[in-house]
Amino acid sequence: MNIQQTIQQYKSDTQSVYNTWFVDNDGRLKAFRTIRRGVFQVIEDIKNKTFPNDFKGSSLEFVLNCIAEQKQVFVGVAHPFYWKPKLRIPDIYENLNNKIAFGQFLENCINAKTEEQIIKEIVKLDAIKIKGLGPAVASILYFLHPTLFPPFNTAILNGFNFLFKDKKKLGSWSEYLKMREVIISTNSNYKQDLSNDLGAIAGMLFEIGTQKLVLGDDEYLSETERKKLEKLIEKRKDEIKEDEQQENLHTEMQYHLLKIGQALGYDVFSASNDKSKSYNGNNFSFLCCNQFPEIQTEKETLTTIKLIDVLWFEKGTNNVLCAFEVEKSTSIYSGILRLTDLSYTIADGDETFYLVVPDAREKDVQLQLARPSIKQINIRIKYILFSELRKNCDALCKFGESHHIMQKIAKDR
Repeated sequence: MNIQQTIQQYKSDTQSVYNTWFVDNDGRLKAFRTIRRGVFQVIEDIKNKTFPNDFKGSSLEFVLNCIAEQKQVFVGVAHPFYWKPKLRIPDIYENLNNKIAFGQFLENCINAKTEEQIIKEIVKLDAIKIKGLGPAVASILYFLHPTLFPPFNTAILNGFNFLFKDKKKLGSWSEYLKMREVIISTNSNYKQDLSNDLGAIAGMLFEIGTQKLVLGDDEYLSETERKKLEKLIEKRKDEIKEDEQQENLHTEMQYHLLKIGQALGYDVFSASNDKSKSYNGNNFSFLCCNQFPEIQTEKETLTTIKLIDVLWFEKGTNNVLCAFEVEKSTSIYSGILRLTDLSYTIADGDETFYLVVPDAREKDVQLQLARPSIKQINIRIKYILFSELRKNCDALCKFGESHHIMQKIAKDR
């Protein structure tokens, strides 16, 4: 099977990474800014000497957790960064010089304008030979520069070696850079079928590497290989089914919030990439206002604000009264960051910010809101459980007189 046929097979599979993550996952788009902000926090923590001597509880853990939440392609992305005390790896926690070198690498890469600048930084980092720190960092680079650097993990490497009949190895920056050149060249040749964003071709390599995308006629598979493939397919079906259930819940909660806000007489908006959604035959486009209020802020910040799940504005103004982030399997902390973006832009003290979470995640949200860094943020963040919103939606619509009615079902940190 040639590469063109492989791409078509990859894209035509409705359960492939391409269709379930790359082109049909709102969380993927939201993740870029969140992860970028997280990387800036890692840099600041290293500069201020507040970066801990362990992965757990660090700002780096938050960044890797946000990446891992993308599921599929990035499962296990945090493993290379776990602090292994007996091996003293990766040596960016206890060794101050290595810690600073890692922070400077991230800062120089995030501010870089060209691929040559980033490659230069990679070569410099590689020359230091920090024990246990290899091209797993490329998965962070991908979220900083998605058109220049593909993510990297075992499955992607295996898929690359299989497709290109190569023998590239893990743990080597030089091998990664060689692999990157081939990926970029191939992507350029088939860009009309893939994307400028290297996540598309990386997803294909991942599918090949995990044998979810079988090249050639599968009648030549051994019985053992066939059974393994069938198990992988079943596992993927279960994962997609779970994702669909979570997405349906997410849509339901957005609908309740839009319905309540409209009943209270506010201008309501769903996330800009959710306007085509509907719940039980109720199109979001019929509930939401067409024209988003003018907010004076940077374009990038405004884009992030428009991705907040639900916003309530005072009628005919740009005065935000309530903002809601509906969380499912995604990071609660990333939702908090999007709310703080809005707070820093338009807060005047009267608005309230809410996280809407599954009942099973109540302890998670309490832990996140108890973080010292969150407590220092001078905004009111409360949380609402899915069950409370669903149960009380009609009553809030009927008896509510203002947005303050939401506090009847909300909880404090």
